[in-house]
Amino acid sequence: MREGTVYHETKTFDRRPAAAAWIKKREKELAKPGALEELNASDPPLSKAIERYTEEAVKEIGRTKAQVLRTIATYPIADLPCSTIKSKDIIEFLQSLPGQPQTVGNYASHLASIFAIARPMWDFRLDDREMRDAITVARRMGIISRSAQRNRRPTLDELDRLLAHFIDRRQRTPQAMPMHKVIVFALFSTRRQAEITRLTWDDFQKEHKRILVRDMKHPGEKLGNDTWVDLPKEAIRIIDSMPERKAEIFPCSPDAITANFTRACKLLGIEDLHFHDLRHEGISRLFEMGWNIPHVAAVSGHRSWVSLKRYTHIRETGDKYVKWPSLQLAIDKA
Repeated sequence: MREGTVYHETKTFDRRPAAAAWIKKREKELAKPGALEELNASDPPLSKAIERYTEEAVKEIGRTKAQVLRTIATYPIADLPCSTIKSKDIIEFLQSLPGQPQTVGNYASHLASIFAIARPMWDFRLDDREMRDAITVARRMGIISRSAQRNRRPTLDELDRLLAHFIDRRQRTPQAMPMHKVIVFALFSTRRQAEITRLTWDDFQKEHKRILVRDMKHPGEKLGNDTWVDLPKEAIRIIDSMPERKAEIFPCSPDAITANFTRACKLLGIEDLHFHDLRHEGISRLFEMGWNIPHVAAVSGHRSWVSLKRYTHIRETGDKYVKWPSLQLAIDKA
């Protein structure tokens, strides 16, 4: 410490004489005018690394990740110089977080992305090994864990009630979002809500029974991951029933879809059902119809077939949506 300026540096040696010699040499170097200030300038706090990451990321990092990183920046660990952060500091930070191990695991994952690029990209001295060691310890100690697989599927009765609710709302308020069509399309196309809102008429190829999903969600790619997916006939029928008034087939926002779905479930007394569960139901249906993994992946857009193995235990039972009255009702109602 000199005049309120603190500098930290560590190095490991096998022998004490070598360590003493290094300390003497470094203290002599740091005694030179401006040396300490120059080194501190190249060793900013973790908060600076977080700031640069969120500002300079070419790919969209997503609202959830951005919010998590902003939250991390409010914790004491964010004030530590990058070079001083050890696995012990990271573990203590993870232990201080509220929430379940799955939630804490998400924080660890997003923080790890900072550690992975800070040194090679900005020459910030964050040690990626310390992060990896911390994750290993935190996982073994139960501080973090992977999210549990969700297996909730809607029943036909729940879907009938939801569609009846939204069709009635649409008839009473014509300007309301056609959620009955969005729900049925999500079910049969297996598309996520954000992907549904990005689908355009120009990217729809009815003759080939496929559509281009732009920026499809992928663990390593957020933007530019454009993927052609096959469309089951039921999804095509829903598209055909939509008016071609804008560039987007379903001109609405993901947040509006989620909010409408959540409110309707609460109003109808349908517990623990998420919009994303429609994707799970749609994929499960295809396997129940006897489709193989490559065939299902062509619809769902999965690059890794490993992700689809969780569905392969489903016994073939046929298609329970054959002659489903609500499908035709959703198509017929504007």
